[in-house]
Amino acid sequence: MKILAIDTTSSPVSVALLNDGLLMGEFFLNVKSTHSCTLLPLIDTLLKTTSTDINDIDVFAADTGPGSFTGVRIGVSSVKGMSMPANKPCAAVSTLEAMAYNLPFSNGTVCSLMDARCSQVYNAMFRLEGGKPQRLTPDRALSIDELKEELKSYSGTVYLVGDGAEMFWNSYTDKPCNMVLTPENIRYQRAYGTAKAAENLAAENRLCSSLELQPFYLRLPQAERELKAKQKKSLSK
Repeated sequence: MKILAIDTTSSPVSVALLNDGLLMGEFFLNVKSTHSCTLLPLIDTLLKTTSTDINDIDVFAADTGPGSFTGVRIGVSSVKGMSMPANKPCAAVSTLEAMAYNLPFSNGTVCSLMDARCSQVYNAMFRLEGGKPQRLTPDRALSIDELKEELKSYSGTVYLVGDGAEMFWNSYTDKPCNMVLTPENIRYQRAYGTAKAAENLAAENRLCSSLELQPFYLRLPQAERELKAKQKKSLSK
């Protein structure tokens, strides 16, 4: 089974091709370029350099959120466009879960983190057992202080991953002795993790159609939040 996976949920962009569990190729850029300009050339180059025809792809996978509102939409729209003509199945992958697949060699707890601004993070917790992440919490948005308090109850090693990991790590004055800030090469969202999560979804018969593939947001876009605040304020007058 060939899986083409992409991640566009934050500043980095990446694409990966998995064939029966083997990583055939992966590209990762963290140059803060516009994903609408870099994603399709990366996909085209990956397919050409691996001598893969897009018609031979069995599953198209995307991290559907949480993440940047624009970035998530670019990724989901691209997968829809590639999968729809041949009615190929899609995998809707949690960004936070995909990151946990970057540490298959580890034992302990993975704390996936994305910077949600306003002293908040998008977070989910996973237990690593036998190379496969086991979900401990749902994807959620919570304050940094709330997460710090919760992490006090976790014993054993806690691995911080994601684009919000360094920010969260630096928020500590005294670093917890059981907490590890993972190195950059396995810290960020990568399409390899997306592909591995999609492989698991396929094994569990939890794929979806291109029509069913939708972005997943934990919060409303800022423009909508500001509009609701203005409406609430005007009604209170």
